[in-house]
Amino acid sequence: MAIEINDANFKEIVLESSMPVLVDLWAEWCGPCRMVGPIVEQLSHEYEGRALCGKIDVDANPNVTVDYGVRNIPTLLFFKNGELVDKQVGAVPKHILAAKLDALL
Repeated sequence: MAIEINDANFKEIVLESSMPVLVDLWAEWCGPCRMVGPIVEQLSHEYEGRALCGKIDVDANPNVTVDYGVRNIPTLLFFKNGELVDKQVGAVPKHILAAKLDALL
């Protein structure tokens, strides 16, 4: 299951992770976000033990959204060793997100 990330635990879960991290920034009212959500859930199971997949509700957690200049959702951020290394804006097929994760392993 995708990890619930928020402003308070972002540093611990994402920036201090020893594994690559996929962060899905989304909102309940966002149609394309509802398309990406199940894909992130699938990836969280498929990459268990190799990468973390988490979700941040942008309405409830504005700090991360502002810190990373997120202007459109869904935005998917890819981190490795605490650094932002890739970004995907908008809904895309699962294989594109999987390829981006694979590149970080």
